[in-house]
Amino acid sequence: MPDSADAVLDGLDPEQRAVATALHGPVCVLAGAGTGKTRAITHRIAYGVRAGVLQPSTVLAVTFTARAAGEMRGRLRQLGAGGVQARTFHAAALRQLQYFWPRAIGGEMPRILERKVQLVAEAGARSRIRLDRSELRDVTGEIEWCKVTQTVPEDYPAVAAKTSRDVPRDPAEVARIYATYEQLKRDRGLIDFEDVLLLTVGVLQDRPDVADTVRSQYQHFVVDEYQDVSPLQQRLLELWLGGRGNLCVVGDASQTIYSFTGATPDFLLGFRTRHPDATVVKLVRDYRSTPQVVGLANGLLSQARGHAAAHRLELVSQRESGPDPAYTEYPDEPAEAEGAARRIRDLIDSGVRPSEIAVLYRINAQSEVYEQALADAGVPYQLRGAERFFERPEVREAGMLLRGAARAAADPGEERETIPQQVRAVLSSRGWASEPPAGSGAVRDRWESLAALVRLSEDFTAARPGAELSDFVTELDERANAQHAPTVEGVTLASLHAAKGLEWDAVFLVGLTEGTLPITHAKTDEQVEEERRLLYVGVTRARLHLSLSWALSRSPGGRGGRRPSRFMDGLRPGSAPRGARRGAGGQGGVERGSGGRSKRRGPVLCRVCGRTLSEAGEIKLMRCEDCPSDLDEALYDRLRGWRMEQAKALGQPAYCVFTDKTLLAIAEVRPSDEQGLAAIPGVGARKLDKFGADVLALCSGVEPGEEYDAPDEGVEEAVPGGPEEAAESSSEEAEK
Repeated sequence: MPDSADAVLDGLDPEQRAVATALHGPVCVLAGAGTGKTRAITHRIAYGVRAGVLQPSTVLAVTFTARAAGEMRGRLRQLGAGGVQARTFHAAALRQLQYFWPRAIGGEMPRILERKVQLVAEAGARSRIRLDRSELRDVTGEIEWCKVTQTVPEDYPAVAAKTSRDVPRDPAEVARIYATYEQLKRDRGLIDFEDVLLLTVGVLQDRPDVADTVRSQYQHFVVDEYQDVSPLQQRLLELWLGGRGNLCVVGDASQTIYSFTGATPDFLLGFRTRHPDATVVKLVRDYRSTPQVVGLANGLLSQARGHAAAHRLELVSQRESGPDPAYTEYPDEPAEAEGAARRIRDLIDSGVRPSEIAVLYRINAQSEVYEQALADAGVPYQLRGAERFFERPEVREAGMLLRGAARAAADPGEERETIPQQVRAVLSSRGWASEPPAGSGAVRDRWESLAALVRLSEDFTAARPGAELSDFVTELDERANAQHAPTVEGVTLASLHAAKGLEWDAVFLVGLTEGTLPITHAKTDEQVEEERRLLYVGVTRARLHLSLSWALSRSPGGRGGRRPSRFMDGLRPGSAPRGARRGAGGQGGVERGSGGRSKRRGPVLCRVCGRTLSEAGEIKLMRCEDCPSDLDEALYDRLRGWRMEQAKALGQPAYCVFTDKTLLAIAEVRPSDEQGLAAIPGVGARKLDKFGADVLALCSGVEPGEEYDAPDEGVEEAVPGGPEEAAESSSEEAEK
């Protein structure tokens, strides 16, 4: 903790220092990706508190995620400004609404609806409109957009037409469902999360006494990610301020990627107009990424158009030079996934931690093929957006046990074990061990959760050597409130939207084709520009290694008519800017990737019905999911038992040996030689060399290591140019 107000400013660059010392009047900070905006605004608050200019209890800092709010509170505590409130818009509004409800409205506050989808489905049924699963999700999103933009049901059709909304159903039908949904909530005494903001705005507007109480409490406001505010959030902020100018906003219009939720950069870009006397500071020194990554990011924005693009920031990297971004073209999506997995394996072997690597894609449906490829490569991974860490049963149970252990700890001053030793002792009774369990599934997932807590205790002790177990339990509680989960040691798979605010040493941007990025339904110029900003956010997540790739077809043997994303035109080697005539340079430095497969391979056909397969899981099985299976169950059981032993010996999850789908395919095909085994997707050259003899022995009915009758090679003479020679040629090319 800094020992004085001036010490808080140590280590800040000139622009960050200008932010930290601008304590009066409206302040607008335009902060590019990786420029230390959170550092600047937390030091601003801490400097004001330590200098006696700001009282901690009168400062309200708002942001958009519980995790970001928790990180801000943690940084402020470390800087000696622990009493400052840092919350999301919803959390701050809910706290005020709960406090003032009895006084402003009376009675009990309505119960908050946790999930809208079920009530929207009922509203659709009552409106005699049948919604499929995707329509239900999209209509729910439209209702949320209406509420944050303060659009009432009867106005929705006209507003949707005016704003060129990509509506999931006829606008009149959406309006009818929206109106019925609102009526159902009223009938049942429910409110949703958007209502929390609406009702707080209503109370502050209608009750001047309540508004005065709030304004006397909070006199200084800081808003992070200001480019993401909705009109409703801006209205709430204005009511909190009550015409005062003690406001500091931070944002980057080039990172506006949530307009579909009602977010708009207009309030950030118009800040100077609304506050002519505002202090404006631009942060452009990028401390995150290498000059090569920053150069690509700047190049992307240099081609942007529109209002936000006119205010773009030109970043300047403060890091040493690194490798150039890699551009790779693949024949199909499985090959692209395998190529990415192979490069990730190489990075890990070179010393990069799996948790410092991410694969980012436009839509969540793209994840499956990468899950399969990483599993085949023996690479652990985690899906971002899965069950929240602190809501897992084993984590909640561990927290309860650690809390009890902290209460039962010895008196201060008495010699005791370190915090990590105490944590290991407690968690060992619930499934944690120094070595991971064999296999995958629930047991492995439970161990991973507990191991993450152990690693967190080690990091906590290193940061706070004199802390007690009770301090660590407090840290866990604060992290749980902020949903600030510890790092899991696996490659992150996430959508580009979910990656906002995060960073990794190595980032793989995959599936960069026309129709995916920009997405097909991006029709207007502004919608296309938001897709460009989405790619910009992806690029700026990378610190050192950056890979961009695309596939010419979805499935093996496809027509190959896809085009790389227009956003890379003029940036990837050998390409010309969009609309310019191409020179004779061809593809220049673009690498042609095959994912380790033959470049001349044809489509993968179902071995039962002959249909061309396109889904990753079906390609693994080499048949349609619903086609009859000729599974040898006894062989499958033997293979699973053998896999468990191998995983235990290697200290890896079972899927790193072979995935369940690959084992099923082996037990169905029952290959008799290496060529037949190698033809099964998921059995690459590395695994064939490592496990081939064991698997073939099991398929022949004997235990690994025993003698078995392998087929004699060359008994039948292969017809020159026939299928046997083609398969051998394909296998050799794949080896190369």
